Amino acid sequence: MIATATDWVRVCRLDDIVPLGARVLPATKGDIALFRCRDDSVFAVLNRCPHKQGPLSEGIVHGHQIACPLHSWVIDLESGEAVAPDIGCTPKLPVRVIDGEIWLSPTR
Repeated sequence: MIATATDWVRVCRLDDIVPLGARVLPATKGDIALFRCRDDSVFAVLNRCPHKQGPLSEGIVHGHQIACPLHSWVIDLESGEAVAPDIGCTPKLPVRVIDGEIWLSPTR
């Protein structure tokens, strides 16, 4: 489903998240983990590792990936897919940065 302009919600400023850091946004269908990479790319995924439901927001960001804090599974933030040899996926959400503000579309 493609998000329309009215689907976007401002969630915070880019500067509210430190580089290589995360922020958790409460949501009814499960908390969302918002990540800021070193290059200021921002990604949003469901805050659950597909392996044992570990809190991805507590993991380590490297490149455009996050390492789950429970068992070191690596999730590609661009796709939500686990990096081989692991398999699985965590849902990702559309996110954009406009004029230093982070906007999220809750459409999944």
